[in-house]
Amino acid sequence: MILKLDFFYYMLGAMLLMVAWMALRDKHNPKRYSSALFWALYAVIYLAGEQLPPVAAGLLMVLMALIAGFGGVTLGRYGDRTEEERRSSAQRLGHKLLIPALLIPITTVIGSTLFKDVKWDGLFLLDPKNLTLVSLGCGSLFAVATACWLTRSTPMQAMRESRRLIDHLGWAVVLPHMLAVLGLLFTEAGMGKAVAHVVTSYINMDIRLVAVAVYCIGMALFTIIMGNGFAAFPVMAGGVGIPVLVGVYHANPAVMAAIGMFSAYCGTLMTPMAANFNIVPAALLELPDKNAVVKMQVGTALPLLLVNISLLYFLMNM
Repeated sequence: MILKLDFFYYMLGAMLLMVAWMALRDKHNPKRYSSALFWALYAVIYLAGEQLPPVAAGLLMVLMALIAGFGGVTLGRYGDRTEEERRSSAQRLGHKLLIPALLIPITTVIGSTLFKDVKWDGLFLLDPKNLTLVSLGCGSLFAVATACWLTRSTPMQAMRESRRLIDHLGWAVVLPHMLAVLGLLFTEAGMGKAVAHVVTSYINMDIRLVAVAVYCIGMALFTIIMGNGFAAFPVMAGGVGIPVLVGVYHANPAVMAAIGMFSAYCGTLMTPMAANFNIVPAALLELPDKNAVVKMQVGTALPLLLVNISLLYFLMNM
């Protein structure tokens, strides 16, 4: 193949190294050394990849967590333009500003469908095992190039804007990466069996409604803890869904899985751990309350969780 996923990992690592270097040189950042170290360590994860021993990768992530936990990642100065300059630029460009953003999904769809079997000199043009991600990476590069052309800016200015956005997001950028690892650890450690032992020992699962409620609420709670419904699913499905709902009450596995995931998404609405959905938007919009998105969604998530419990109770044997 010609374009592998590793190529984009290396590009992302190089970008993070550049962010670290810019943070180190920013004398207006009160914690420039710790901020630079944080982003440099994250860059190593992408640049070294599978060459890193698992213990070394784990130690890097722990060190990053300590730096972020003690407030070592802070904002600097980014040479922002004045409000007047930004308004003038926005009026000049108008709706053309949407073109770079639209290029990303358009390129992703085209690459993952039309270029699926395209070869060049006997080699696949795009990595067939990671076709969607490679297409997404190509779309991102096209979007950056188009944005530079539209705004008459340089790639260096694109890097400055990247650093500004990354700094505003802070540790939340790394959170999905860490939570994905946490989900794998929970699965490998046999968390599903532990959950099954606890719920069957201390909760009366002979009542069908109780079993359904434990499954759905457990999905939401584990998602709140881990910030990822896909990480919570194997834990609760292995602990309650399959052995109790399917094994004892003969639930339809498809219905059990689908409504279980909907219940997990209720947890997603209520946790700051789901950084991509709840913390990143607040940071990008520069809201004064970082948990504003979560607070607004709780009123929707709780009634929806009750609806999911009712749906699973009445539909599980269909």
